[in-house]
Amino acid sequence: KTCVFVVHPKESYVKGKIESKDAGKTLTVKEDQIFSMNPPKYDKIEDMAMMTHLHEPAVLYNLKERYAAWMIYTYSGLFCVTVNPYKWLPVYNPEVVLAYRGKKRQEAPPHIFSISDNAYQSMLTDRENQSILITGESGAGKTVNTKRVIQYFATIAASGDKKKEENSSGKISQSPALMIRRS
Repeated sequence: KTCVFVVHPKESYVKGKIESKDAGKTLTVKEDQIFSMNPPKYDKIEDMAMMTHLHEPAVLYNLKERYAAWMIYTYSGLFCVTVNPYKWLPVYNPEVVLAYRGKKRQEAPPHIFSISDNAYQSMLTDRENQSILITGESGAGKTVNTKRVIQYFATIAASGDKKKEENSSGKISQSPALMIRRS
């Protein structure tokens, strides 16, 4: 018995099992509409580049399962995919910022702060400018994630001075998103 995703007209893809290839037909689909599922050890995987089967249904399934568990950040190789929760989550306070400071990507769960710290550490080490590209459709959370990147840098910059930290990160997170260039 092989677990698969099958193209479905109303739900994009549904999970199924291939019981037999010749006897006892329950559902008949074209072979190009069947996609292998990853083994259970890949359920809710933090980096989708590690999946055995990397295709649209596997990516959608993983993002959906992680989102259902409030894990809104997921890596896909060098990229960090964010699924907008459309609500505030307690994962952006200064303690979380400091938990990501100086950590390698594999040492902490996926997060916008990990991407921010990676750029910050590369800037310090390589002495070169860095950029973070945030893309998405309208309402996807680009402005919010840009504010989170700025919050990270403000908190790190002020981490030695508690009063300055509260003042800097508060002002920056409330400032209008004038720095964002949209194309």
